[in-house]
Amino acid sequence: MIDLRLLRDNPDVVRASQLARGDDPALVDAALDADARRRSSLTEFESLRAEQKALGKKVAKAQGDEKAELLTHTKHLAEQVKARQAEASDASTQVDELLYRIANVVEGAPPGGEDDFLVVKEVGAPRDFAAEGFAPRDHLELGEGLAAIDTARGAKVSGSRFYFLTGIGARLELAILNAAVDQAVAAGFTPMITPTLVKPETMRGTGFLGSHADEVYHLEKDDLYLVGTSEVALAGYHADEILDLSAGPKRYAGWSACYRREAGAAGRDTRGIIRVHQFHKVEMFSYCDPEDAAAEHQRLLAWEEAMLARVELPYRVIDTAAGDLGTSAARKFDCEAWLPTQERFLELTSTSNCTTFQARRLGVRERTVDGTTRPVATLNGTLGTTRWIVAILENHQQADGSVRVPEGLRPYLGGLEVLEPVR
Repeated sequence: MIDLRLLRDNPDVVRASQLARGDDPALVDAALDADARRRSSLTEFESLRAEQKALGKKVAKAQGDEKAELLTHTKHLAEQVKARQAEASDASTQVDELLYRIANVVEGAPPGGEDDFLVVKEVGAPRDFAAEGFAPRDHLELGEGLAAIDTARGAKVSGSRFYFLTGIGARLELAILNAAVDQAVAAGFTPMITPTLVKPETMRGTGFLGSHADEVYHLEKDDLYLVGTSEVALAGYHADEILDLSAGPKRYAGWSACYRREAGAAGRDTRGIIRVHQFHKVEMFSYCDPEDAAAEHQRLLAWEEAMLARVELPYRVIDTAAGDLGTSAARKFDCEAWLPTQERFLELTSTSNCTTFQARRLGVRERTVDGTTRPVATLNGTLGTTRWIVAILENHQQADGSVRVPEGLRPYLGGLEVLEPVR
């Protein structure tokens, strides 16, 4: 959640953030009003409690009519104390509920919606397939030719947007993910195999049960949620703990299956394995000092770009607009690879700076030099996922339906240089 002190001291900043996101700025005033009522009720409660204690001493010494009168007053005072306490409790609950509805305060993201991103840079040039004398096949046609992707049997077994990765398809995914883990370990990350089912407080604490709750699978009988990213489990890993960050950020790389309902998604992304209900991903996650969060964000982005260079893909980096940010993100950069058959860029990685928003909800703190505690900053970023197969197949295909293996993945495929179609 956002910092209550920020809300009190700079409400206009929070209102501006709400407007930039396309969210309701009236939530700010509602939260401030509830906070004022809570503080007023607490002040009255404490004053009445002090009076109640003082009156108790007088009752002990009083006699006769005076004592009876004081007892009547004490009873009335007790009712007032109870009422003020209930009012403060109700107002406190309202404050918490309203704060949970206010998204993280935007930091530096461009205004606007999904189409209002800024292109930070473009790296590499898309291939000119016309100059090479053939029309590119899409990833599903290539994958079926390689006996690497089977969506028909995936749908037969599990329904639409499920699939099997078979043979070289399975090996290719493992190659991508193992390369991502190796890069993360080289950068000082601790590799983690994370749970894919989490409690409601963990899912809510990371900000995934707000406006995007319909994208999340919920197991009602067990009251557990299937995660859409290992970010959720890694954010909850240190919940209610005090961390020692004196040696620098605490970094984890989570490998997990991920599940998304993709409610309402339709169109070209439903063919093949671009937008599916289940996939695998290696996700970077970092806990750091709030002052270091912006610099750590740039480091995560650089590691993502290093992975894209390893698989030799043309891509661009975009600064996501405020209206397209997730609830927890104050700023987000996406790396998008060129997709030849659709002549557009496709998101492959995303890195978000969540500042202290998630840590404040989950109770993750650090101890400062003066002995007090404060929330840490959390950040996340993708290093590899199933979707990368789409871009690798399409960008490295050859006229005969074979696919050249990027040099950075060859050690993970036994030195294999070309994926050959199954004859």
